[in-house]
Amino acid sequence: QVQLVESGGGLVQPGGSLRLSCAASGFIFSAAVMGWYRQAPGKQRDLVAAISSGGSTNYADSVKGRFTISRDNAKNTVYLQMNSLKPEDTAVYYCNARHMKGRDWGQGTQVTVSS
Repeated sequence: QVQLVESGGGLVQPGGSLRLSCAASGFIFSAAVMGWYRQAPGKQRDLVAAISSGGSTNYADSVKGRFTISRDNAKNTVYLQMNSLKPEDTAVYYCNARHMKGRDWGQGTQVTVSS
């Protein structure tokens, strides 16, 4: 059974930082493409960042230079380091895995950027 468990969300002031974690199980993590998506109220779910099995990364233009995605295959965990956070980064952030068995989502973690 595939499980993706996100953690690290919360309330942060503009300009602050958060690190999200997603612990994965139930599939071969090292071979999977891992991604972070976000969905704000009333908006569609959009890709924030993704990392391939080989470590290649891509980012939404809105987060380039501020967010960093990384993975630790020994811990079956993917991270999203978010710096210089802005109010428009407020959303529910979802971990996504594309693996040999298919595609799965985590339950989401709320990130709120507000003073």
